[in-house]
Amino acid sequence: MKLLIDTDPGVDDALAILMAHHYAEVVAMTIAAGNVGLRHTVANALKLVDVIDAATPVHPGCEHPLVLRAADAAFVHGADGFGDTGYTLSPRAAASEHATLAMLRLSHQHAGQLTVVALGPLTNLALALRLDPDLPKRVSRLVVMGGAVNGRGNTHLVPAEFNIGFDPEAAHIVFSSWPMFDLVDWEATLRHGLDYGDIERWLCSGNERAKFYAAISRRTRTWAREHGRERLLSADALAMAVALDPAIIEDAQERHVGIELSGDLTRGATVVDWEGRMGVPANARIVLGVKQARFEEMARAALGAA
Repeated sequence: MKLLIDTDPGVDDALAILMAHHYAEVVAMTIAAGNVGLRHTVANALKLVDVIDAATPVHPGCEHPLVLRAADAAFVHGADGFGDTGYTLSPRAAASEHATLAMLRLSHQHAGQLTVVALGPLTNLALALRLDPDLPKRVSRLVVMGGAVNGRGNTHLVPAEFNIGFDPEAAHIVFSSWPMFDLVDWEATLRHGLDYGDIERWLCSGNERAKFYAAISRRTRTWAREHGRERLLSADALAMAVALDPAIIEDAQERHVGIELSGDLTRGATVVDWEGRMGVPANARIVLGVKQARFEEMARAALGAA
């Protein structure tokens, strides 16, 4: 499997990226702002490439959402997105080619073979679609982590999930342009958390990946416990597991999903036509449940734990 990962590396993206490199060939990472600013997300991606000891190109993309500025998630991930650990920056340089142009080039180079996994705001992918509306014809599969299909979001606007809420216009372009994609939403994440005790054991494996992830995730794990989360939630790792192993899906429904752009209380909400009343074709396979044991196995392997 050849993966292109569009991401805004914070802590949960990091676990997904480790997982991807364990199981597949990652042809590139294209980077957007989101969890934190672009300077940090690019630096974090380069550091992960170092930790993995890979040659994955890192392509900086859009610094801001398409239309309106949006707040980041530094209060969860730390100001640098990696828990403010003060890690030594990678000596590697980011690619000079913009993320959007890299997406288009790689879609031609690997036409029919490329799986795109979108783990952050969809700004880069939306711009690529505006430049080349035929992009979906060359991509074998698109997996999006985003949305809250029943309105249980994780932003200050109750129905909105962070990735979609950060750049709703970009999400609207992608959702209305891509004929069919897999959607792993925040509510699926809530149903598939990871046990804190299991995570702690995996992080004690002695593997360099585990050591690094233990350091950068410490703040997030503490924050989650202090805010009453019974399990550690890793939305991006769940989406990556779905991308890497489609057989992990136990329950899914194909429905049309749109994006609310203007509501004072609902901007960024994902609106699902559950009853088929709009008379338009489904554009998303909404992942409702996965094999939990397989997801845990893949997360453990990503950290190098036995």
